[in-house]
Amino acid sequence: MTTPSLPLKGLKLITIEQYGAAPFGTMYLADLGAEVIKVENHHNGGEMGRHVVPYSKGDDSLFFQTFSCNKRGLALNLKLKKGQEVLHRLVANADALINNLRGDLPAKLGLDYATLGKIKPELVCVHLSAYGRNNERAAWPGLDYVMQAEAGYLSMTGEPDSPPTRMGLSIVDFMAGLTAALALVSGVMGARSSGKGQDYDASLFDVAMINLSYPAVWHLTEGFEPTRVSRSGHPSLVPSEMYRTEDGWIFIMANKANFWPRLCNALEKPEWINHPKMKDFQDRLDNREEVVSRLEKVFMTRTTSEWLQRLHGKLPCAPVNDVESALTGDFAASQKSIQSVEHSHWGEVKMVRQPILINGQVAPRRAAPALGADTADILLEAGYSEEEISALEVENVISLDHQD
Repeated sequence: MTTPSLPLKGLKLITIEQYGAAPFGTMYLADLGAEVIKVENHHNGGEMGRHVVPYSKGDDSLFFQTFSCNKRGLALNLKLKKGQEVLHRLVANADALINNLRGDLPAKLGLDYATLGKIKPELVCVHLSAYGRNNERAAWPGLDYVMQAEAGYLSMTGEPDSPPTRMGLSIVDFMAGLTAALALVSGVMGARSSGKGQDYDASLFDVAMINLSYPAVWHLTEGFEPTRVSRSGHPSLVPSEMYRTEDGWIFIMANKANFWPRLCNALEKPEWINHPKMKDFQDRLDNREEVVSRLEKVFMTRTTSEWLQRLHGKLPCAPVNDVESALTGDFAASQKSIQSVEHSHWGEVKMVRQPILINGQVAPRRAAPALGADTADILLEAGYSEEEISALEVENVISLDHQD
């Protein structure tokens, strides 16, 4: 099979990123063909993602590999004047620069448009911070879990009688990264037509807030009070929750009018279709406890697999998997969800592939770079001589190679 044509070839960006949020967004851009130059300070072993335990080796980790495939690695100390000079030379030939530093740092480090736009007016500068750059929290650190807490997620997650509960994944980080990536691509398109770049800001807090979505609109407009619903249920649609089966759990959703009669027929309960307590959305919401109780008594008569055979394709439904079951499922296998990436010392890193198929094909991946692995090549391409590069290494402005 031929390599798919990657749509972002020709897009060049510099990223000063760490941990999960921005790296997740730029991962998409790298997978889609953008040249992503990842700048790391070699004095402290590179960005913190390289050292996330328990699966770490030297200046590398499986966490880091998850977010940084297809990127190029540049080891550069931006705190030194000559490091800034190197960055400015690279910026002159780049389309965008993205960082996810604390909100007060981009201006101090000269990573904003006010500084870099003087070097290249078309440059797009994207800032992904915890709380934004120009407010009373600009200097505050912040991570996904605290955003979930402040934005109300924990109050909406878990069983009604359990403590407030966060989501199992860093969903705010991931959505913030994608938001920043969208800002970058949009900004570059705008700059190419107008000839002028500018600053774009995204923050974990703002993304966490917009994720409140329709419950927020309901509350702000009609005074709706979101509460935790048992069995991970939907706030207003019934049935739309987990049910115990003979051997486990199943999740079903009857969120369209025609799904309810399909469900009743599959359960061999056609008399429920027009039952006065269950016939439409409002009736089922008003009688949630009774509806759920009736359904569970039926679901417990067969195994999860037997119910899925009856329900697949008729309404949204799924087994309640653990992670192992999710990764090894038959449909995941048919979708080629797992991708193997060769690595110099991990041997083979298995990861979930990019979700965007290109002409029906999976985008290829190469391992995330060792710290400073591409420094020499990047500087040569920027016009530095080998003598200049050697001098920068001697002065500890750059690091050329940290591969084992």
